[in-house]
Amino acid sequence: MIRNRRTKRPPLTGSVRELIDDYIVSDPAFREALIKEAIETMLAGDVETGKTILRDYIKATEGFEKLGRALGTPPKSLIRMFGPRGNPQARNLFGVIGYLQKRDGLSLRVSSIRKKRPLRRAA
Repeated sequence: MIRNRRTKRPPLTGSVRELIDDYIVSDPAFREALIKEAIETMLAGDVETGKTILRDYIKATEGFEKLGRALGTPPKSLIRMFGPRGNPQARNLFGVIGYLQKRDGLSLRVSSIRKKRPLRRAA
């Protein structure tokens, strides 16, 4: 059995992958949640997982060929960018995210939430 080198888990089988792709294509709420998760994951510092989520999102919706035409970027460059060893420049990454937002009618925003710290008692 072939395993993913990073997670040591077996890869998704074709039927599970097809089921996920069907949800991405047919359910706008699922698409929105997926792109939000990708961005939140990257902002939390796990860029690799965020790129993987975006790659799956792109493959299930329009594919790298159409995305490349829309952005004026070669599809192979986009595939490498979202691959395991890809290191996208912020300009390219935000260009892809901006295009996906516009295409799906989303307006994602970043907001900060300050975590409350416990009060210190004076000694």
